[in-house]
Parts: sequence; C-alpha cells; structure tokens
Amino acid sequence: MPDFHALILYCSLFISLFFEIFLLITYIEVRGEIKAEDERLARGSNYFPTVTIVVPCFNEEKTVIATVASLLALDYPEEKLSLILVNDGSTDGTLEALHKFDNNSRIQILDKENGGKHTAVNLALKSVTSDLVGCLDADSFVMPEALKKIVPFFEDTVIMAVTPSIKVHEPNNILQYIQKIEYSWSIFLRRMLSSMGALYVTPGPFSIFRTKVFHELGDYRHAHMTEDMEMAMRMQKNNYKIVNSHGAHVYTITPKTLRGLVKQRARWTYGFLNNGLDYKELFFNKNYGHIGMFILPIATVSIFSSLFMVGHVLWGFVDRAIQMVNRFQAIGFTWKFSTPSFDWYFINTGVLPFIVVTAVGLTLFILYLSLKLADGKFKFHRGILYYLFLYTFMVPLWLLKALFDTVFKRKVSWR
Repeated sequence: MPDFHALILYCSLFISLFFEIFLLITYIEVRGEIKAEDERLARGSNYFPTVTIVVPCFNEEKTVIATVASLLALDYPEEKLSLILVNDGSTDGTLEALHKFDNNSRIQILDKENGGKHTAVNLALKSVTSDLVGCLDADSFVMPEALKKIVPFFEDTVIMAVTPSIKVHEPNNILQYIQKIEYSWSIFLRRMLSSMGALYVTPGPFSIFRTKVFHELGDYRHAHMTEDMEMAMRMQKNNYKIVNSHGAHVYTITPKTLRGLVKQRARWTYGFLNNGLDYKELFFNKNYGHIGMFILPIATVSIFSSLFMVGHVLWGFVDRAIQMVNRFQAIGFTWKFSTPSFDWYFINTGVLPFIVVTAVGLTLFILYLSLKLADGKFKFHRGILYYLFLYTFMVPLWLLKALFDTVFKRKVSWR
C-alpha cells in the first residue's frame, strides 16, 4: 500500500511539473506573438463591424445600471453598437432599473418569465442582425477600450469567437484578494491556451462571437448550468477557432463569502465534468489537436491529483500532530532552547524533495508571469500571500462537492 501511495504521489507531481513546463515553453514560443499583438492593437484599426451586446439579468438591480453604463461608455462608433437588455423574471427592482434606459435608441429591453440565463440570451439572439454578438453578465463592467481590443481579431475570417481578460472588481476582503490572484493566473492560462487553439470556455463576461456561429451551431443550451463552457466545446468539436485578447479587460464582482465561492466554483467544476462527459469524443482524439490530446485530459486528471496532493499534505500535518501527542504522553512536555544552526549534511537530497522544490519554484515563476501579463507589470501585494498560503486548501472544498454532485447526479443551482 505505501508503494501504491508513492506511485500516485509521483504521478501527481509529474503531471504538475509537466503542465507547468509545457506552459513555460508555450510562453517562450509566443512572447513575440504577444508583443506583436499588443503593438497592432495599439495602432488601432478602421474595422468596425456592427455589434450587439446582450445583458441577461436576474435580480441584478444593484449592479445592472453600472453594467449598462460601462457598455454605453465603450470607445466604439455609436451607430455600430446596440444593446439588448433581458429581464429574466427578476423578483427585485431589476426591471424598473432597466426601464431607466427606455429613451436610449440603441437599447432594446425585453421581459420574460424566469427560465435561466441561456433562455434569456436565446430570446435576445432572435432579434440580433449585427455582424458580431456578445454577452455581458449584469454584475460585470467593461473598460472603454475593451471592444476595440477584441474586434480587430475578426479581420481574420477564420476566427469565430474572441474571449477577454477577466479581472476582479474592487476586492475588499481576503477571499476576493485571493480570487484577484487566481483570475490573473487565468488570464495567463487562457492566453497560452489561445495560442494552442485549446480554449474550452467562452466566459459570460464579454466573449464576442460572429453571429453566424449561432445560426450554424444553434442557440445556447442549459448545459449543466455552464452554457458558456458547452458553447466553447461545441465550437471546438466543429473546428471553430476561438482566441483570446488578453488586453481586453472586463471586471466582474466575485463572491464575498466562502459559501458563495464554493458554490460558484463547484458549479464550474460540475459543469466541466458533465460537459466533458457530453463531449467525451474530444478526449484523446488527435483530430482536435492540443485540446483533445492534452488540455481536456490533463484538466480532468488534475481534479483528482489536486485532491490527492492536498490530502497528502494535510495527512502529513495530522501525522506530525499525532507524533507530538504520543511524545508528550511518553515523556511529558520538555522545552530546550538552542541557537539555530545550519548544516548542509542534513539537507534532504532525495528525489521527492527535489521534485517538490522544482514544482513550487515553477509555480511561483508562472505566478509572476501571470501578474505581469494581467497588470502590465509585477507588483507585490498582500493578495499574493493570501493566495499562496490559503488557496490550495480551499480548492478541495468545491472539487469534492462537484464530484459528489456528479456521481450522485444531483442538480446544482446558479446561486
């Protein structure tokens, strides 16, 4: 049994190291591409196709006005941009808030019974006649230049969807500072996956599509409460190209409580597992390149390896505590003060410590690159410490819940 435990441990560490090295190699290969992309977007473009942005709303009276205001403030020709606001059977003052925009000729307001986000967006899609269409969640806010940093990608007729970079809006507690770092890591990861043609999520906050995507592939589906993930997998299955614009920034309000965070992330993980089952033909299929042969399989395996690694660390703490208790019972409490000393002889030079140190070092370096890519420069702040010391031990909470819900086919809720 100890040998089997060691085998799983080494396999988990190998997966972690392999993926980190793969990301670093990808980053080295695409640095020039990222620089050229930034320079091209900075020069601007005269390409201004018509765009429709859909804002589905359910009980968002506190944020929806600011969301719509951020869209109206986009630096884009007014005659080329229109909005469709959909009230999905809200029970608060959301509909009244939407009607404050009644006099704006660029805005269309729809009201329907509650049916879920996908039904709200699908209702709006029936009215869309523009070249491009996107969605913005009613708790998110776009930067004025965001659309101009997305639209130029569509000059390449092969590209069918462009995703933005999502950041945390005004973090004010430990959990939100942790999420701020996590979202920066996601910005780096999505940019690398973009270069590999392996994006498997088109996030609700401001992903933009060619309108013909929905004409050809159909509307959004319920998709286990993760319609954005299902749409991306459907596009990948049909070889539709999705890319990421890391310079297009969108800010979203994140959960403030641990309960809210666990529920949100459990839904995301549950959606990944179940959409993965629905699109199992993508896995280990060389016809789908990196996403089929590498990204989707390793993302699935990492769920289980993460649980094992955290469990291994926690058990180490428990085992040490048990040893201390046994020692106390045997010889009582003893205290001996000695001056700290260091001797190279006692450094553990085994394979396992070397792999662990290497993996931690690579993690820190990727985190540095992530923050630099997300913010334009690296600046140390307290959120980094919160992330490094707390995040790892929070992840199993939603992974376990998602696995439990998947195995026992339990329904998950949006909130």
